[in-house]
Amino acid sequence: MNQFLFKQDNGNELMLFPHILEMGVRKNLSVQLNAFPEIVATRFCVYYVIDGKFDWQVAGRRSIILPKDAVYVMPGEKIGGVNGTLDVGTVAWIHLDIDCLLDKGRTQGKWSGFSESEALTIEHIFRMHRAAHLPILNEVSRIFQDIYTELQQREVGYASMVNQLLDELIIVLVRQLTRQSASSRDFPKKFLQLEQMLRQNLAHQWTVEEMAASVGMGTTSFTERVRSYSGFSPLSYLINLRVTEATRLLKQPDLNVTDIALDTGFYSSQHFSTTFKKLTGYTPREFRKKNLYL
Repeated sequence: MNQFLFKQDNGNELMLFPHILEMGVRKNLSVQLNAFPEIVATRFCVYYVIDGKFDWQVAGRRSIILPKDAVYVMPGEKIGGVNGTLDVGTVAWIHLDIDCLLDKGRTQGKWSGFSESEALTIEHIFRMHRAAHLPILNEVSRIFQDIYTELQQREVGYASMVNQLLDELIIVLVRQLTRQSASSRDFPKKFLQLEQMLRQNLAHQWTVEEMAASVGMGTTSFTERVRSYSGFSPLSYLINLRVTEATRLLKQPDLNVTDIALDTGFYSSQHFSTTFKKLTGYTPREFRKKNLYL
């Protein structure tokens, strides 16, 4: 999508949609200071990153928002760039007045196709999770594009199509939110699977984003879960795995120390030696000589 901005009372694109307060796409070619200050949302706000990497505060939590990630905040929650900065990249957004959906389920039929029971269920989920960073939601890109196309072309039935697409957007967010919540309850199992994957390829230079994606979580929630579960940040936990594996390999006298360093993911033998001593109290060669068992 090209850059655009539709707003109520500014053009006629949203004339038939009083519940859509604003919709737009912004392409940022350079870092913009004070372009996205942290504000308290007054409407239901959904953001979708098309490309780039954004560092945001979402309801008081810092999140790195990557391509295909969606973020929503309910009215009353805070959102904005860290230090008010808007990073390089392209982001789409839509701001909705969904009070008629959440607070007045019996009369919400003016635009939404949800039944009363569906509306009440959605209300409960959103009120339990008033803001969320939802990674890798491909469907949102298509929904935004389709809404934009309908608003531009205005073919027969476009108002009904736009409202159906808004329902679909809400469904996608709610379903992903419930799946993500279920996934967090299953984290111990996922954590063991992650540890096995890391051990099998310690030489790879893992990033937190890669580790989080492997268990289907955003970086912020993943980091919090790992710290809660293990007592370490993800990268510190990875270093501990590397040192643990290195102690096993050092007990094999035919293996070269530099090879062990590289095989377990350290940049160099010096990096390996410094980190190993910090965690064990011995250099690798001292450890090998003493043949200590940790």
